[in-house]
Amino acid sequence: MPDPRADHDDVNGEPLETHLLGLVDFDAALALQERTIYDLSGRDDRLGTLLICEHPPEITLGRDASRRDLLVSEEELAAREIPVRWTPRGGGAIIHAPGQLAIYPLLPLERLGLGVHEHRRRLEGALVAVCHELRLAAKRRESEPGVWTRYGQAAYFGAAVKSWVSCHGAYLNVTIDPGFLKLVAATPNEPSTSLQALRLRPVSMNQVREAVIRHVAEAFGYRRTHTYVGHPLLVRTRRRICTNA
Repeated sequence: MPDPRADHDDVNGEPLETHLLGLVDFDAALALQERTIYDLSGRDDRLGTLLICEHPPEITLGRDASRRDLLVSEEELAAREIPVRWTPRGGGAIIHAPGQLAIYPLLPLERLGLGVHEHRRRLEGALVAVCHELRLAAKRRESEPGVWTRYGQAAYFGAAVKSWVSCHGAYLNVTIDPGFLKLVAATPNEPSTSLQALRLRPVSMNQVREAVIRHVAEAFGYRRTHTYVGHPLLVRTRRRICTNA
């Protein structure tokens, strides 16, 4: 069973290996996560992996989602070549599109002494810290997953655990086309927003990525990060990509 301690101690010097994947099809990201889970579950240390990418337009439905969360018809989505799929993660309906950072921490929770609720608290807390660094007021809610601002939800949480390794994770709206945010109700009766909309001026994706890496590492006790562009096991798939809603 996980150790209930909730401190942020150094994890014995193991690094958080971060891979910047760029724009990656959802299937390719899932396959890479599955391979990483297999590798991490066979280790006996606290090495962690953080995958950061963006996805082409797609809607995923988590365990708490319903097709009623779609705000337009599936026929319209199909005409716009925006797939809809069920996926084995927590959370509700999430729209993915360029300009949104997909943040996938694959961490050996049991060896880190973390349970699933503490994992959620720390990951959401890291994204709140990113918002604060950008001088944006934000908070998390115990009752509802995600990161919230005065003008709506800026990040979604939808994680899973396999073999005590966390997967899936969180999605931070940075420069996403606001039209995409009108396609689903991520949380019923709550609007979604982006960091760029909140700042009313351009936001640097590189700056946000760097802040995400730093705050996620700190939240889970990793004092060292190794950052790579790409991943040797990533097999990219190809489909037509629409960047505008």
